[in-house]
Amino acid sequence: QVRLVESGGGLVHAGGSLRLSCEAYQFTLEYYTIGWFRQAPGQEREGVTFISRYGLTSYIDSVKGRFTISRDNAKNTVFLQMNSLKPADTAVYFCAASVRPSTFDDGSYSPDEYDFWGQGTQVTVSS
Repeated sequence: QVRLVESGGGLVHAGGSLRLSCEAYQFTLEYYTIGWFRQAPGQEREGVTFISRYGLTSYIDSVKGRFTISRDNAKNTVFLQMNSLKPADTAVYFCAASVRPSTFDDGSYSPDEYDFWGQGTQVTVSS
């Protein structure tokens, strides 16, 4: 059974750091596009960053320079390093995998383009 499992969330003060992990079971992450999404209470799920199958990375403006996505193929895991965290970053963070070839070159921020989702991990940043 294909599964994605996130970990690494928690409570930090503003300016702090967290590293989220997304580990895959029963499939190989490096063959697909992987995205990180977040959803705050009462808001829609938004794409934060992705790494395409062919290695393109992209970030939304609000996290550029603070967040870094990376992939460790040996561990079958994608990481999201989050530095200089702000209260506005507070949300449940989800990783997702897209098996659609249309995303392999340029990735996607659209949740509709992703086929497998983790259960989410809570990130709370206090001011």
